[in-house]
Amino acid sequence: MAVIVELTMDSESFDLGRVTAVANGIHIELERVVPTGGEVMPFFWAHGTDFEAFEYAVRDDRLVDELTAVARVSDRVLYKVNWGETTSSLTRILTDSEATILEAHGNDPWVFRLRFNDHTGLTEFHNRCQDEAIDFHVERIYTLAEGESGVYNFDITNEQQEALVTAVSEGYFEVPRQTTLNEVADRLGISPQAASERVRRGADTVLRKVLLSQSAADLS
Repeated sequence: MAVIVELTMDSESFDLGRVTAVANGIHIELERVVPTGGEVMPFFWAHGTDFEAFEYAVRDDRLVDELTAVARVSDRVLYKVNWGETTSSLTRILTDSEATILEAHGNDPWVFRLRFNDHTGLTEFHNRCQDEAIDFHVERIYTLAEGESGVYNFDITNEQQEALVTAVSEGYFEVPRQTTLNEVADRLGISPQAASERVRRGADTVLRKVLLSQSAADLS
């Protein structure tokens, strides 16, 4: 089943973020189109005022072969960028994990809403980002069946959520286990004791929210 992930990421983590973080007051939003040429991030909108300085700085970047202003509407411009041979690790990871970019905007941080065909694609995305040292923070995960209105609010901390997402993605809860708490701790850059505490407390809160609330609903 398709999985939707909402996450935040620093602009330094990928080419478009780095290249466009060159002018104050310029906000970037990806154009939500499906390119036919295989490119992942060829079109984007820039919102702001000083487009001349922005365009000069972007065109001067070694990663950019060409930047074209496709349309100008009030205080925003639609650009098409032709990338050089060097493309970001994030671009390759998105392609390999068959992710669809539903929404992306920022400068720093950036907000992404990604759709994966299934949890396998999400796991591959997560693992590849870890291997490439691309940091991101997961805000929400839900399926198409749940819909945005069905997203659970578990009232867990950001640290507990990150630990749980890592543990699930790495196969800690599978039988047999595919990873250990020590390896989860290494992924998070924390001690095994801290990883254990975050996973246990986060899991306890989530299970209580789901199981106990469902039991109460069944009894009512």
